[in-house]
Amino acid sequence: MTGSSKCKCRWDPKYQLGGVWEREQPYKCQLCGKRFRQSGNLKVHQRIHTVDRPYKCQLCGKGFSRSGCLKTHQRIHTGERPYKCQLCGKGFTHSTNLKKHQRIHTGERPYKCHLCGKGFRQSGSLKKHQRIHTGERPYKCQLCGKGFIQSANLKLHQRIHTGEQPYKCQLCGKGFRDSGSLKKHKRIHTSERPYKCQLCGKGFNHSGSLKEHQRIHSSERPFICYLCGKGFNKSGSLKEHQRIHTDERPYICYLCGKGFRQSGYLKRHQRSHTGERLYKCQLCGKRFTLSENLKAHQLIHTGERPHKCMVCGKGFNQSGNLKKHQRIHTGEQPYKCQLCGKRFNQSGYLKTHQRIHTGEQPYKCQLCGKGFTHSEFLKEHQCIHTGERLYKCDLCGKGFNHSGNLKKHQRIHTGEQPYKCQLCGKGFKQSGHLKAHQQIHTGERPYKCKVCGKGFSRSGSLKEHERIHTGERPYKCQLCGKGFRHSGSLKTHQRTH
Repeated sequence: MTGSSKCKCRWDPKYQLGGVWEREQPYKCQLCGKRFRQSGNLKVHQRIHTVDRPYKCQLCGKGFSRSGCLKTHQRIHTGERPYKCQLCGKGFTHSTNLKKHQRIHTGERPYKCHLCGKGFRQSGSLKKHQRIHTGERPYKCQLCGKGFIQSANLKLHQRIHTGEQPYKCQLCGKGFRDSGSLKKHKRIHTSERPYKCQLCGKGFNHSGSLKEHQRIHSSERPFICYLCGKGFNKSGSLKEHQRIHTDERPYICYLCGKGFRQSGYLKRHQRSHTGERLYKCQLCGKRFTLSENLKAHQLIHTGERPHKCMVCGKGFNQSGNLKKHQRIHTGEQPYKCQLCGKRFNQSGYLKTHQRIHTGEQPYKCQLCGKGFTHSEFLKEHQCIHTGERLYKCDLCGKGFNHSGNLKKHQRIHTGEQPYKCQLCGKGFKQSGHLKAHQQIHTGERPYKCKVCGKGFSRSGSLKEHERIHTGERPYKCQLCGKGFRHSGSLKTHQRTH
């Protein structure tokens, strides 16, 4: 063997501990213990610890610890992209970036998460992902203390505090904190909807909107309320729902100070101050403050009731009315009075109920001055003065001065019995009848006669009984003047004439 070809590496006992590996990497960093094959690589590495950046960019002044890093950086200024993808022609400033890009074409994901098995094209993406499992949020906001998994997310968050919106729309001038939001916004102007639903063909301008829409087909409700267990297909819907439990009302009207759970409710309310009614019905000229109210109104003209109850088949012209109706079947009562604990299936019913505690009666009769907690109660009361029966049955023409009485009456025609006994399955047209029936099972007789102590399951039965003691006979025959305690007895008598 000649002297030129002879290996010049000598075995040194100080490398014995690590065996062959330490012999091949004899240069060790005294600060972090990392080893290198060449002394030059060790010198470059040590600049990480000393923050020495001797290679300066002449254009922007940025410093680098390696000459190669400076060359790569200078391509940002020159626009040079020498590393080309053979499949799509895209160019890159660094060979490593080309390798990462090529994995898009090959589908290669060499970096695997040892906890969930998910694969990634880049090691950096794996590190970020692993923080989901560890809960690590190393990037902290100095103003509010909020932590983030990625530095980029921290930068975006900081713009909330600074108000910076560097990405501007060239068409309308609107600013955005991030480029993605600007891209989504531009689709409003172009009407582009690149994300298509494979089931119904509907297009969306956001991928997130498509995902939310697909849950309509799959019935998936991944966002669960931890207080009541209700599921939602949007995280935003869950947040809005949770405000029912917390009574949080973050959207405040600057004119009257009233708070709202949703921004849309605030906008709707503000129109009550301005009197603005943007949406006009082309058939009758009626105007509305909200587009959805106009759409719902137009169904009155067409007679369409597109929102069907899956339990009883009843149709509604608004989805909100269907939701309220479904609570009859489910028994859900999400609105709770904080004073007495009573629950309601509609927020409006809770507001009306709360006036019992406050004594508020904002609706006044102009004829007698009597006050009411609800506008509908006032309308029904005014019928006493006018003799008017506002609510007409479409089938037989009978009039009622209460909408509730009309609904009860209509069940005579439809045969609907929405109130079911859980014990025997018997159905009833009115909730009061169901309650009275349930007392048959329980044996409860809460209505007691003060004269003889006899108990009854219905208040009406008690009234009829009390007439035995009082001798009252309120039902008079118009032909002979004879009086009866029961309406049924009068009807039987009238047949004799």
